[in-house]
Amino acid sequence: MIQRVTVPGLFPPPVYSHATVVEAGTRLAFLAGSVPLDAEGKLVGAGDPVRQAEQVIANLTEQLRAVGSGLEHVLSTDVYVVSTETAALSAVWDVVEASGLSAGPHSSTLLGVACLGYSGQLVEITATAAVPEGGRP
Repeated sequence: MIQRVTVPGLFPPPVYSHATVVEAGTRLAFLAGSVPLDAEGKLVGAGDPVRQAEQVIANLTEQLRAVGSGLEHVLSTDVYVVSTETAALSAVWDVVEASGLSAGPHSSTLLGVACLGYSGQLVEITATAAVPEGGRP
């Protein structure tokens, strides 16, 4: 069974879900890229990858809560940063580590990319998480 979830408190995404939960022994949630937009769709932290990373983590936390999971249950992430500078990637990774995502620790890929989907967007994180028993949206 596949359940796709659009989180009511987040900006409605175009043609994708915030998360997908699949029952296969352990329930898994496959989350769409969390982006630095507020609930009204406004970019948070223009020009500031650290502030954008903080907003992305806050949105990712809401996506996880909506499917009955949390940061501590994240299995894997891909962290995208618009930059060719390792210092910018490291600054974003510091936000990821401070968030509790690394408590697992989860597997992760940190990537410098040329651009992301929204104008001015510098950070995006995709995640896969376990949904603990009793964790229902």
